[in-house]
Amino acid sequence: MYNREIIGQLVNFISSRDGIIDKNQLASQVQDTFGLTKDKNIFYCDWFAVRFCQSKFNSPAFSGIVLSLSRLQKFDARPFIVCLVTPTKNYLFLANSTYLNKISHSSQHLRIDNIRGSFLGSNIIRTYEGIDNSPENFESLYNSHENFTFEENLSRLVEATNNIAPTGRRFVPTESQVECIKESVDRAISFLNSEEYKVLNDDLNDRVRAVESEIAIAAFIDNVNLRGRIIEYLITAEDDLKATLMNCLHTRQPLPEFFTADELGDYEREFEHYLTETDIKTKVLFLSSNPKGYNIDKLLSFLSEEKSVYLVFIVAIDEDRTIQTRLCSMFNRQLQSGTRIIKHWAGRNSRGVTQYEGKVLEAIVEDFDFGIDYESSQNMITSFLRG
Repeated sequence: MYNREIIGQLVNFISSRDGIIDKNQLASQVQDTFGLTKDKNIFYCDWFAVRFCQSKFNSPAFSGIVLSLSRLQKFDARPFIVCLVTPTKNYLFLANSTYLNKISHSSQHLRIDNIRGSFLGSNIIRTYEGIDNSPENFESLYNSHENFTFEENLSRLVEATNNIAPTGRRFVPTESQVECIKESVDRAISFLNSEEYKVLNDDLNDRVRAVESEIAIAAFIDNVNLRGRIIEYLITAEDDLKATLMNCLHTRQPLPEFFTADELGDYEREFEHYLTETDIKTKVLFLSSNPKGYNIDKLLSFLSEEKSVYLVFIVAIDEDRTIQTRLCSMFNRQLQSGTRIIKHWAGRNSRGVTQYEGKVLEAIVEDFDFGIDYESSQNMITSFLRG
C-alpha cells in the first residue's frame, strides 16, 4: 500500500537538503527523521525502502551499481526509492522490479531459478508508458507495480538480460480467426441486449451477496494481488476450502493455501449462443489502484472462438463496507477509455498486457454508461492484432 503522506514527507525532506553533497550525511539525517531500520546499504520502514547513491555530476543520469536483484526482492513489496545525491540536487526514482529494463552487472547466470546480478542506475526506467519516473508520479507508478509479482518481473528481466525466450507463445490467428475476432464487437453488443446478460449479471450478483461480509473483510488486506485473488475465489469457488477461507477471514486466523489459475477470465458460463469469460476486478474505493487487465494474446485466442464474449465484473467496496457491482463488456465506452496497453511488458513472444485506470472503474460503478463505440472498438481490435 502506498502511504501518500509519509512518502510526501520523505520527498520534501530530501528536496530540502539539495546541495548536501555527502550521501552518508543525508542517509543519516533521513534515518533519524523517519526512524528507519538499516539493512546494509538499505534504509527502510513499513512504508518504503530507500537506497542512497552519489554522483559528482549535476545530472540525474548515473551508471553506478545500485543493488543486487536478490536484495531488491526482499524490499519489492513496498515502494523502493533510489536517491541520487549530486553537488546541487538530490534526485529520486522509483526502482521496484517493474521499473528495471534489465540486469547489467554480473548477470551472465541469471535464470528464473538463479537470481544473480545487479542493476545500475542506467537500468532504472525513467519514463514508463509516458509517465515520468519522478516523485509526483510515484503513487501512480507504485499502483501499477503492485499488479505484477516479483516472479513475473523476474521472467521479463531474464528475457531482456540474457536473451532467453519466455515460455509464453504469441497467438497467430488464421484469416478465419481474424474475422471471428473482429466480429467479437458485434457479439458483445448482441449479448448486452440479450436475456442472457441479465441471467449472468444476476448469477454474479447472487454470488457476491452470498459472501458480502467476507468480501468486506478481504477489502482491507494490504496486498493487492492477495486481496484480488481472495475476492475472486470467494465469488467463484464451489469447494470445501471456501468455507475454511471464510472462517479464517472472520476469526483473523492465518489464511489457508488456495489456488487461482492464471487464466483469461475468472468465471466461465456458456449459453446457447454465447460463451462468456468474465474477469472479476476489485476496486476498493478508498484506495488508489490501477488493476491489471488481460493478457492480449490470451484475449485474442479466446475471441477467435465463434461464441466468445469477454466481460469485466467490477466489485467496488467503500469505507462503509458497502458493495456495488457492475458487469460490462471489455468494449464498454468508459472501460475502453481507461484501458492502457503496457508495452513495457511485450517481449518477443507477447503482445503485452493491459491495465485499467482505477478512476475509470469507479466511474463505471457510480455513473454507468452502457454504450459501446463500434468504430473505436474495431480500432482497438486492429491495434491488438498488429501487436
